[in-house]
Amino acid sequence: MSLMYQKLTPKQKALTINLDPTIYGTFAEIGAGQETVRHFFRAGGASGTIAKAMSAYDKDFSDAIYGKEVKNRYVTQNRLRKMLRYEVSLIEERISRENNPNRKFFSYANTVTTINFDKTQKGHGWVGIRFQCAENEDYNEIVIHVKFKENDATLQQETLGNLGVNLIFGAFTYYDNPRRLIESLYDDVATDNLEIDMIDFSGPAFSYVDNRLMSLQLVKNGMTDAVIFNSQGNNMLPADILYKKNIFAVRGSFRPVTKVNIDMLKNGIDMFLKDAACTQEQTEILIEITISNLRADGDIDERDFLDRVDILGKLGYTVIISNFSEYYRLIDYFASYTNGNIGVAMGVNNLLMVFDEKYYKNLSGGILEAFGKFFRNGMRVYLYPYKDPESHILLDSSNLKVEENLKELYKYFKLNDRIVDITSYNPEFLEIYSREILRKITSNESGWESQVPEGVAEMIKERGMFGYKEELSFKQFS
Repeated sequence: MSLMYQKLTPKQKALTINLDPTIYGTFAEIGAGQETVRHFFRAGGASGTIAKAMSAYDKDFSDAIYGKEVKNRYVTQNRLRKMLRYEVSLIEERISRENNPNRKFFSYANTVTTINFDKTQKGHGWVGIRFQCAENEDYNEIVIHVKFKENDATLQQETLGNLGVNLIFGAFTYYDNPRRLIESLYDDVATDNLEIDMIDFSGPAFSYVDNRLMSLQLVKNGMTDAVIFNSQGNNMLPADILYKKNIFAVRGSFRPVTKVNIDMLKNGIDMFLKDAACTQEQTEILIEITISNLRADGDIDERDFLDRVDILGKLGYTVIISNFSEYYRLIDYFASYTNGNIGVAMGVNNLLMVFDEKYYKNLSGGILEAFGKFFRNGMRVYLYPYKDPESHILLDSSNLKVEENLKELYKYFKLNDRIVDITSYNPEFLEIYSREILRKITSNESGWESQVPEGVAEMIKERGMFGYKEELSFKQFS
């Protein structure tokens, strides 16, 4: 193993950067002390690396430098990017390239809030770097959002300092290997102490990087439990889109998305909006795919992952990738951001899994503890019927059979309207089965095209998604 791929301590990383005569930049840290630059000062040889280190704690003074923020919110992505770009512009303005050849400029910044005195808010923040890979190249940016888990402000500051060093070192050392760069962010940082729930790469060095795949790495590596990106494929901060919102979600494999999925979603959301007496603008609609679903056939196939989310994005949906195998964990996650109403649309088979006690053996309170989190105030299940392909019996909440010892519990939730049937649906769609569609696609059979939403079949064929291979006609050989 080369030195490049060995895990170095923060001091070793800081010293490595300091001893590189081509790296030169500024540090601007707000909210948790100058914890990152401290490592570079202590490592030695910092005079050739650090142009300036500052902490503009006073809001008036900070506004005088970077400008005022909307609604006086300072711990934001917008504030961080302003800091990064302003500081780089000062270096370019004040340092002559002619007198400093071969220098790669950078600015590192963070704007954070640590745990409060009452320990009711753990703290969070934005951390980023704007840097060059070579003297005459345009700048790149890496921006991350962090959530602190430690219960002591001093410990959080130390964690932030280590993370900052890892980010700077990773930017200059692993810019050509963003997966390795992401992993290195946790060198000397425990995942129990810090959560990274959003990361964004931009610039010429990352022109080939799909930020959705980078988000997937965060969940896959246990750095966060869920990531969200919109229909344009942009990473979204969960707190920004879920805070105080009503939330309606549908979980599935979407391999591929079918007319059943869309029928369930649209009719379910119509009922939810009426029940919650809210508008669609007040509601965040999410399509959820779990990591366990992506791993259904072994290790995660990233091409398959992108195929699914590309189609969902084309249909205009926001996607959440989660590590929540159990539904109650998903609802618990939503409830950490909002006190609004929460609705989940699901099929009969998924509801049967919810009422399967084997999934709750890890909970001291078993299924009752799980249901306390799942069927919390303002949460309702919208059940889509299922037509058995062999018996042709239609299953809904009225004839669903759960285990004998759970029947009364099931009745309780049904009688209290915590489980309601989606009564408005297209009966023709009940004959659509996603596994049969996938089988036809992979075996190059026809007849599935009419069972997926408009435009999806063309997309699958054009890109060769899900193993689709277009038949070669005689004309193609003539």
